[in-house]
Amino acid sequence: MAFSVYSKEFTANMYTTVENQFITKYLPQADGDAVKAYLYGLYLCGCKDDFDGRAISKLLKIEYHRLQEIFGFWEECDLVRVLSKDPLFIEYLPVNSLVGKPKPIRAEKYSEFNRELLKQLQKAGKDFKPYEHQRILEFLENYPMEQQAFLLVSEYCMKKDGEKLSSQHILNKAKKLCEEHKYTYEQVEREFSDFNEHERELSKLYRLLGIYKKPQESDYAYLTRWRDAGLEAGAAEACASYLKKGSMATLDALVSELLEKGIYSAGAASEYLRERTQKAELVFAVAKKLGVKVQNPRAYIDEYAEKWLERGFEADSLVKIAAFCFKLGYDFQGMDSVVHSLYENGILTVEGVAAYLAAREKQLKLLQSLQSVCGVLKKTLSALDMIAAWKSWEMPDAVIMEAAKRSQGASSPLPYMNKLLSEWKRAGVKDVKEIPEKDATAAQGGATFRRPEFKSEAQLAADMRGEREHYYAVLRQRAQERAEANRKRAENDGEFASWDATVKRGEIELAKAEVFSPKEAEGIRQKLSAARHAREKALARLSLSDADLQPRYACQKCSDTGFLPDGRACDCYPANK
Repeated sequence: MAFSVYSKEFTANMYTTVENQFITKYLPQADGDAVKAYLYGLYLCGCKDDFDGRAISKLLKIEYHRLQEIFGFWEECDLVRVLSKDPLFIEYLPVNSLVGKPKPIRAEKYSEFNRELLKQLQKAGKDFKPYEHQRILEFLENYPMEQQAFLLVSEYCMKKDGEKLSSQHILNKAKKLCEEHKYTYEQVEREFSDFNEHERELSKLYRLLGIYKKPQESDYAYLTRWRDAGLEAGAAEACASYLKKGSMATLDALVSELLEKGIYSAGAASEYLRERTQKAELVFAVAKKLGVKVQNPRAYIDEYAEKWLERGFEADSLVKIAAFCFKLGYDFQGMDSVVHSLYENGILTVEGVAAYLAAREKQLKLLQSLQSVCGVLKKTLSALDMIAAWKSWEMPDAVIMEAAKRSQGASSPLPYMNKLLSEWKRAGVKDVKEIPEKDATAAQGGATFRRPEFKSEAQLAADMRGEREHYYAVLRQRAQERAEANRKRAENDGEFASWDATVKRGEIELAKAEVFSPKEAEGIRQKLSAARHAREKALARLSLSDADLQPRYACQKCSDTGFLPDGRACDCYPANK
């Protein structure tokens, strides 16, 4: 700790000495900010307050990078020594008459240059301060750029920046060209001719993307990268026209997708984007039928849509397959297994797929009828295949239904039914009346054929579980039938059907907009909200609501499944009351 210090009051009443040599030799050639920074730094040398470069920058209202440049200038004059640039730490040196003279610049060397620069500034309606002219001349002294080349840089910046022109921007641009080893008039002219060409191209992309501002210099990097990759200008324009809205970053993502696919020409890009639109629409249509929400279709296109279309399936057929898969509770992955099965069996044409689905619909309808008799049956392709096998045995629906009745209480109804029907097939049964007598009496509760009266606890539990499942399956079936009847009634109403179609289209448009054109999403969202409101009014006129179009289960706690969310049995089952 120091022996003694000045108090703040004492320091406030002290003086900061400035040498006359600084005033006579350096002050006239420095700008106001440079003098202000030098004097305040000199004051801080005798002040015990803790200041850093950024605090001084904020206090003096001088940008930090500008403050660094200022003390770099004073270091060239040998008035200070910059010990650290970031954080900025300065050591002040004494003003010495023998050293520290600013670098002499011969005015006659730049007389013609100054006249041309002045003409440019007058034409642009701008004016540079003396210190700004000084910095430009210092640049020409320290860098190898030709004077005419620098005038070309200043002219370019004046045209590009207009009222926002600054000497710093001109210097930065000139320094960047020097770093790229472009010093001569010919080199700079060639560089700016490329820039002008890029500017026209970038302006066109901006218009296609709905961007209404001057091309940003940072966006030129996109054009350079695309051109280096071999992409034609027309291909980028096709992508921008496809997007219609967005930023250059959004456009770059789509162009990168083209480059990944090895697409470089404008024609190939247009064809790819046309197919991409069709595939995206297919994904949204399939998702709608499956009841699946899709935001970005690209992953689904790459994983499913491209494969399905390459195998020869028509878009309409795929949408119909999706509608069928919805009834089985399948998602995209489940639907893919159905499509793969069709492909392996050579069913590709519209007619072939339609015939396949018609047969599956009949099997599904029969399976639903069996559910109302023997309890829960999972809607799977294997279950439908089993029904198809029974029909191939020429088993009438009545005989299959009889087998279902006899499978009541079985833990696995379908395998039990399959066993009965297999036995009846061997016996040549074609009608319920032809079922062997011992089976018929068993169906009537007779004593000719009986299962052993003794049942294990596991069998009793299985029987009780089967009865319980059958009870809830019937309730769910009724709820679904009511919902289907309500929906059919609503769809027969023209007003509801119109608004319902509008809502569905709006949902697809909104999903696309959220991915490709976020700026349009809000407007679509508002239109969709209005359409939903009109749809609700149309339903209300029919004394219906959206809830009526969905199954209304008797028990709200378990949704007619018999089990609560935590896995416990619900108390709504009559046997438990």
